[in-house]
Amino acid sequence: MADLIQIETDPETAAAVLDRVPLWFHTFSLNRSRGLYTHGVARDHRYRIPALPEDFGGMSVLDIGTFDGFYAFLAEARGAGRVVAVDNEQYREWVSSRWGVELQGGEGFAAIRELLDSEVDYQRIDAFDLDELGETFDLILCFGILHRVENPLGLLKIMRRRLAAGGQVLLETHGAADRTLDSAAVHIPAPGEVYAHDDFVYWGFTPAGLDAMARHAGFEGFELIDTPVIDGHPRVLGTLRSSPLD
Repeated sequence: MADLIQIETDPETAAAVLDRVPLWFHTFSLNRSRGLYTHGVARDHRYRIPALPEDFGGMSVLDIGTFDGFYAFLAEARGAGRVVAVDNEQYREWVSSRWGVELQGGEGFAAIRELLDSEVDYQRIDAFDLDELGETFDLILCFGILHRVENPLGLLKIMRRRLAAGGQVLLETHGAADRTLDSAAVHIPAPGEVYAHDDFVYWGFTPAGLDAMARHAGFEGFELIDTPVIDGHPRVLGTLRSSPLD
């Protein structure tokens, strides 16, 4: 998965980048021939890749909760015309709690952006303030975020407003363990139940529950792509599309 973005910087620069950033969420190939990779703590996310366009063909793309920016940079590499990557950098709290590492926020993204000479627009902004961007997007990526916000329906409504006519949201979130997929249920885990020392996972969703919530938010509904189990944790991946009235 890391090799989807070819950086291939010189070994000295790669080593300096690895020394400069104390923890990586995403894995990037800095110099494949020398085996120099950022060792991201994110578990196997390759199940997301088939859902992404092979060619972003001039699309405007918004990546919510970008962290180190892997998907934002991949969208740019695959031809997106404009990519905005946003993060409120609250991940610093759960990184500190879960791994005991203190991050400044955005340092991994900045390092990769510099290596790629990228034009991805990074903004430190909360997802609930996305209306401040004042623009709409053909594709919105929302990976691993919905289960970490206290008001998931509110976030869906905001994404709906930021979606251009005919656009879509590619959504991936934590699933509801031990719930049937056709039940519009939401699981509320106890603090630390999903990941040890991580009190910021508030919800687990079923596809039917996401579909019902999406309709409340003004989408056509939720179209399921996959329900993988990653490192023992259920995930739900699918798309949200604007209503046919637009």
